Amino acid sequence: MTSEVLAANEAFYRAFEKKDVEAMSAVWSQGTGSFCIHPGSNVLRGWKEIRNSWAQIFKNTAYIEINIEIIATEIRDNIAYVVLIENVFQVVSGRRLEAQSTATNVFQLLGGKWYLVHHHGSPIVR
Repeated sequence: MTSEVLAANEAFYRAFEKKDVEAMSAVWSQGTGSFCIHPGSNVLRGWKEIRNSWAQIFKNTAYIEINIEIIATEIRDNIAYVVLIENVFQVVSGRRLEAQSTATNVFQLLGGKWYLVHHHGSPIVR
């Protein structure tokens, strides 16, 4: 089961890197109980708000690459979480930016598939 959760986590980051809203839609739960907190941002609730935020990020980002370092993965019944470090390289408005975030991704097993229901990224300040 851990491999399925890690595969769902990987699919999230591949959709992120490809700037693919449709692939992101396949990873996220479409319910109103989903939450997303981008680094330095307000809480987004429900797939509609979350989807709009990803579409805006993708529109404003020319290039993005994310390398992750998984710190912990836990599964309890139908809930799993992955705690990790995100190393993000991106080009926005012609500028190359590098950042690190600590993130928690929470997945829920729904209909036999793991869906992302919560993503919280917090910037690491050096």
